Amino acid sequence: MTRSVSQTVNPSADAAAMLRRLGFAILFFAVPLAALFTRRALVVMAPLAVILLVLASVLDGSARHAWDKLTALATSPGGIAGLVLLFWAGLSLVWTPFLPQASERLLNITGMILMGLGGYLAVPERMRSANLYLLPIGVGLAALIAIPLALTGGSRFDPEGLSLERGMLMLVLLLWPAIAWLHSRGRNLEAIGLALAVAVCSLLTRDGLPLYGLAAGAVVFVITAWNPIFGSRVTGFVMAGLLLFAPILPFILKPLATTLLGAKAPATVSLDIWRQIILNEPLRLLTGHGLETALRGRFYGLVPPNAPSTLLFEVWYELGLVGAVAGSVLLYQVVVGAKSHRATVAPGIMAAFACTYALGCLGIGTAQVWWFTALVVLVLIFVAIERGQFRTKRPKAILRRTI
Repeated sequence: MTRSVSQTVNPSADAAAMLRRLGFAILFFAVPLAALFTRRALVVMAPLAVILLVLASVLDGSARHAWDKLTALATSPGGIAGLVLLFWAGLSLVWTPFLPQASERLLNITGMILMGLGGYLAVPERMRSANLYLLPIGVGLAALIAIPLALTGGSRFDPEGLSLERGMLMLVLLLWPAIAWLHSRGRNLEAIGLALAVAVCSLLTRDGLPLYGLAAGAVVFVITAWNPIFGSRVTGFVMAGLLLFAPILPFILKPLATTLLGAKAPATVSLDIWRQIILNEPLRLLTGHGLETALRGRFYGLVPPNAPSTLLFEVWYELGLVGAVAGSVLLYQVVVGAKSHRATVAPGIMAAFACTYALGCLGIGTAQVWWFTALVVLVLIFVAIERGQFRTKRPKAILRRTI
C-alpha cells in the first residue's frame, strides 16, 4: 500500500517568491529597457522594485538581524564619513541662498539613502541564479535596441533623443554588474559580446560621456583583474585624491589647457573661472556656499554660466573643505571595503566605481534625482550578485560499507 506524500502549502512563501521575482525582473530587466524610451522610467520603477522586495522579505521573514546590519554600516569608517557628510549638507541649509530648493534636494538624497538601505536589507542572503541571469539578458537586449535608436536619433516617444542619452548612461553603468555575474559563472564569451554591444552603442551616441565612462571602467577592470588588491587601492586613492585636492587642479591644468586647446576653448575658460572663484573667495573653501548653489547660482548670476559642471567643483563650491574631506574618506572606505570573496566579481565592482566617478567628473548632472536612483540601483545589483556567489555544486556522495 502506497502512502500519499502530503505537500505543505505555504501561501506566504509562495507570495514572497512571486513578489521577489517580479521585483528583480523590474530592477534587472525592465529598467535598462524602459530607460531608453522615457526619462522618468528609472525614478518610477526602481522604488517600485524595492517596495516589492521589502514586501517579499516581510512575508517570508528573510530580512533577519536588520538592526545589527544597520549598526555595522553606521559605525564603520565609511558610514561615519557618510553621516558627517549628510549632517554637513543639512547644516549648509543655514547659509545657502536657495533654501527651498536645497531642502528639497536634501530630502531627495535622504529618501534615496533610505530606499537603498531598505533594498539592502530586503535582498536575500542567497540569490537564485535564475533571477541574476535576468540582468545580462536585459542589458544585452537594451544594447541591441539602442543601436538602431542611436542611428535614427531616438524613438517616436523621444524625438529629441534626451531619454536615449540617459538610457545609454544607465546601460553603461549596468554593464559592469552584468559582466561581473557572467564572469563569475565562467561565461566569458557572453561577457565579451555584451561589452562589445554596449561599446558599439556608446560609439554611436552624440554625447561622448557614455564612451568616456566605459573607457575608464575598462581600464580599471583590466588592472583589478591583474591584481585585485592593487586595483582597489589605486581606484580608491585616485577617487579620494581627486576630490580632496580638487582646488589645485585649475592652477595645474589651466596652463596646460591653454597650450593644447587655446585660451578661448570651453575647457580653458571653465578652468580659469574656477581659478578666479578660488582666488576671489578663499575663505569660502572652508564652509562652501551651501547646498544647491552650484546649480541654481548659474541662473541668478551668482556663478558664471561657464563655470565647471563637474562633481569636483560642485562639492567644493557647495560644501567646502568639510564636505570634501568627508566625501574623500567615504569614497576611499567604500571602494577599498567593497571586497568580494570571489576574485571574478572584484574587477566588475571596481570598474563600476571608476565608470560612475568618471561620469560625475566629466559633467553629468550629479544633483539630479535620477542619478542618485541609478547609483542606488547599481549598489543593490552588486549586493545581489555578491549574495549569489555561493557553492552550487552538490557534494559527492560517499558510500560506506555497513556491517
